[in-house]
Amino acid sequence: MDRLSDAAVQAFTLLRRDIHQHPELAFSERRTAALVAAQLGAWGYAVSTGLGGTGVVGQLKRGTSDRSIGLRADMDALPIAEATGAAWASCHHGVMHACGHDGHTAMLLAAAQHLAQQGRFDGTLNLIFQPAEEGGGGALKMMEDGLFERFPCDAIFAMHNMPGYPQGQLVFRSGPTMASSDYVTVTLHGFGGHGAMPHKATDPVVAAASIVMALQTLVSRNVDPQSAAVVTVGAIHAGQANNVIPAEARLEISVRALDPQVRRDLERRLHETVRLQAESFGVRAEIDWRPGYAVLVNDAEQTQRALQVAVKHFPAHQVVPQGAQLTGSEDFAFMLEKVPGSYLFIGNGTDGEPGACMVHNPAYDFNDNNIGPGASYWIALVQELLSPAP
Repeated sequence: MDRLSDAAVQAFTLLRRDIHQHPELAFSERRTAALVAAQLGAWGYAVSTGLGGTGVVGQLKRGTSDRSIGLRADMDALPIAEATGAAWASCHHGVMHACGHDGHTAMLLAAAQHLAQQGRFDGTLNLIFQPAEEGGGGALKMMEDGLFERFPCDAIFAMHNMPGYPQGQLVFRSGPTMASSDYVTVTLHGFGGHGAMPHKATDPVVAAASIVMALQTLVSRNVDPQSAAVVTVGAIHAGQANNVIPAEARLEISVRALDPQVRRDLERRLHETVRLQAESFGVRAEIDWRPGYAVLVNDAEQTQRALQVAVKHFPAHQVVPQGAQLTGSEDFAFMLEKVPGSYLFIGNGTDGEPGACMVHNPAYDFNDNNIGPGASYWIALVQELLSPAP
């Protein structure tokens, strides 16, 4: 297997830390996108910019084959104040790379350089650098701008770091792998009054409390115990004083499922539960259900192909053939609905190792030791799946 030189690993470590130091939120990744485009152009890729706002695609063709694959990395950061204390910590207060997208970009760029300079493949390689994965739906925006019409792919792949797995371990899973994520706002309209005379009011706060408890049964009593789903009430907003019954209360709810049918069932049961609970307290419920990311389903054939590349080129202890499902969400799911492919993980570190801190935490940082094996896997995948004819 082709491996990055020590000099290349060092160079892309410095590049990763530069991106980390200059994080940009969804659809604002202008500096990062410009850096990516400049590097790809210098290595001979045909570069297209502006897809989905700030997305970049680098295309490299070799030989005469009409086969093609896509590799995707995300570029956006999160609205979190960094607490790593690293020398390369964010210089933008309140914004940081708390999910490792800086590392994903660096790994793919490292592979891009090697493939441009030394790659042995026959076909078309499309490198997709996506904006706004963190809730912005950048994958959909790129697709709306004609991503796969302009850059057709027979298969597509993406890789995400994952704290909790040993550093550098490659984790695969066939079938449903990450959950859908939907957002619900429930507004309860009652009739306000004096806290000392509740009988002259219609209290939306009590109704909200009852709804919160009732929602706990959506999963425990409506979903097959062998299926995974999560319903979380993350915020309750109501009132300002202890002696005033407010006229309105609002709940903010997250709903996740690992099966499309379970997702539909939860939507139906949530509407029924909220409406009937509200009626029982004499208040009116207004429900705003906002579909988010789809269930991420890895194609069985493409996952097997990706797995076999890892088995061939990495030690057995470094490969997990069928990892656990995750209830986190990922908009690469939309790309997988359009093109068969697979989404894999690379371990960022377990307890006691650098990189063990979970993502979306102010103390998180991408493990730079992954740049070498991550890029090497991408190189091997491209050269195996687009191997020249004998």
